[in-house]
Amino acid sequence: MNIATADLCDAHEDRLAAGTLHVLDPVFRWFGRLPSFSGPAFTLKVFEDNSLVRATLETPGAGRVLVVDGGGSLRCALVGGKLGELVQNNGWAGIVVNGCVRDTLELNALDVGIVALATHPQRSFRRGVGEREVTVRMPGAAVRTGDWIYADIDGVLVSHERLDAA
Repeated sequence: MNIATADLCDAHEDRLAAGTLHVLDPVFRWFGRLPSFSGPAFTLKVFEDNSLVRATLETPGAGRVLVVDGGGSLRCALVGGKLGELVQNNGWAGIVVNGCVRDTLELNALDVGIVALATHPQRSFRRGVGEREVTVRMPGAAVRTGDWIYADIDGVLVSHERLDAA
């Protein structure tokens, strides 16, 4: 389903005013060939370690959006081409990364939608450290597992419940 975040904002101004719909800060870059993605959030909190990201993406996504709070680190990448393939092949709707990605040519050749702060050529450490299904603080809003994520080139929305298409 193609969504337009601008149309959703227009159609749900009451939710924006009530604080049940949030717009993440406009700090993200778009990667992948999908023009938009949406689905219920599955949250991870990691820092410069993508072990949990990989382990999660190896499981069936069932149309969920992986929301990764990487602490905003710009010192290494949490997602690269191989993980992008897991997103595409395992049924994940997309990924939102509060951190970096790499292998952008590979990511941009995939039928995925990924938003991240920046690119970085260095891979992350693999220590197996992180938390799943916790409330994460993304730029502009907190996200809980089960919140709805709507993303396109204009931005990323977080809703406490599923929104009707505008």
